[in-house]
Amino acid sequence: MSTAAARDADPAGTPGASSSRTEIPSRVPWIGFWAAVALVLVATFGPDLVGWQVYARSDPDGTPGSLTPIHSIWEPKLFGIGTIPAFLLGVLGYRYAVDLAARLPWRRLLLASYGASLVWLFSLALVSGWGGVGDKLEHSYEYLDTARGITDVPAFLSEFVSRIPIDSVDAAGESDNWVTHVAGHPPGATLMFVVLARLGLGNGFVAGSIVILVAASLAVAMLVTLRTLGAEPAARRVAPFLVFIPAAIWMAVSADAVFATTAAWGMAALATAAVAATRGRLLGFGVLAGLLLGWCMMLSYGLPLLSVLALAVLLAARSWRPLPIAFVFALVPVLAFVPFGFRWWEAYPVLTDRYWDGLASRRPGLYWTWADLALVLYSGGLLVGAGVAVLGWRLVQERRAAKAGAATSASSSTEPGGSVEARSDRTLLILASAGALMILLATSSQMSRAEVERIWLPFIPWVVLSIALLPERWRRVGLAVPIVSALLLEHLVYHSW
Repeated sequence: MSTAAARDADPAGTPGASSSRTEIPSRVPWIGFWAAVALVLVATFGPDLVGWQVYARSDPDGTPGSLTPIHSIWEPKLFGIGTIPAFLLGVLGYRYAVDLAARLPWRRLLLASYGASLVWLFSLALVSGWGGVGDKLEHSYEYLDTARGITDVPAFLSEFVSRIPIDSVDAAGESDNWVTHVAGHPPGATLMFVVLARLGLGNGFVAGSIVILVAASLAVAMLVTLRTLGAEPAARRVAPFLVFIPAAIWMAVSADAVFATTAAWGMAALATAAVAATRGRLLGFGVLAGLLLGWCMMLSYGLPLLSVLALAVLLAARSWRPLPIAFVFALVPVLAFVPFGFRWWEAYPVLTDRYWDGLASRRPGLYWTWADLALVLYSGGLLVGAGVAVLGWRLVQERRAAKAGAATSASSSTEPGGSVEARSDRTLLILASAGALMILLATSSQMSRAEVERIWLPFIPWVVLSIALLPERWRRVGLAVPIVSALLLEHLVYHSW
């Protein structure tokens, strides 16, 4: 482990491009960081300064005290049940997480990451008291209330599409549309909570606790994916930022965290299939990856964008063998709903109509196209700005080196550990770039105006990987940024999700 720690001392070079590591200009991460700060400030205070109604919330005249662009309002909480454990874990994390991530044996690192994520998620949720875990899931626009009332699943599926439109009515002429979250997602999202209700786990606190138990494994799944693709050094560098990600505020209370975790484990399975040494492992993990990623299609209409990340995983593995297997089995969850009357490709246009019939039509695209990126920084942390800047700089350097013919396999193989670092950096560049691309495609689609601090949970952690490209001094000091951000946001703001 000491060797890994030594290699981690300065990841700022450009392995694989040449035998000598190219130092990142010190201005690059600073430019990215301050650009991120400026973006957040303009998105937060700009609308009020110019009198621009952007409808971060649904109130026609805005909500006094709302924190644009987050779907929230100012509501300071000086102390809650989770305040002390969240604060203590934050202090301990800042002091020890970077060193422990570099030194711990791999399995202990995974266990520690899950444990710390679990405590972090629960502690932040409990800042609002015991209700912080389950109250939001009990809201009428969420899945749980509807799920409890579903007694006939085939009937639910057969009438699902017809009840998406906002003007849907029943035989008596009464409004009969699905509530916001049920209508806005494929039926798989609601069926998760139907299963919990059938098992006697439909209480808000219990369901919320299960969401947290699942969401806490998101960091583990991503670390497994990185290591499987030969990027253990990068995984160790980024582990503390995946655990203490500010998105934990929304992961602890929303089904989207389950979507994100399902996707992450799907990528881990796909990576395992791609590097499999036997046909059995290739087939087994390829099937598992396809089923998990196909199920994601039944959880959120935006998750076909995960195909970008899936291709990136295969590119990083330098293997396309699992692609046909995963593709075929990804169709299984989608097609399994067809006999019951739900067709994804028919439902999506209907959902699009409802989306534009609602608040989205009043939310100005001129603002939200870039303000959504500010929400990525709220959710992923301001250090993502520095990481993305270095990511862009590194990609330019790699391209220049490739054009100049400077990259040679011989130089990598002659340096002890060089090939390991080269593969780690290559994987990191590919996956972080895929994360950024998914976000850019999502905001360009105009189907996510606002609320993406929650909606984009399946995408945001992957762009957080770019933080592993920062120099060690940046990461060691910078870990305070997401920790403090999460604590402040949880204590000062009421989040609707």
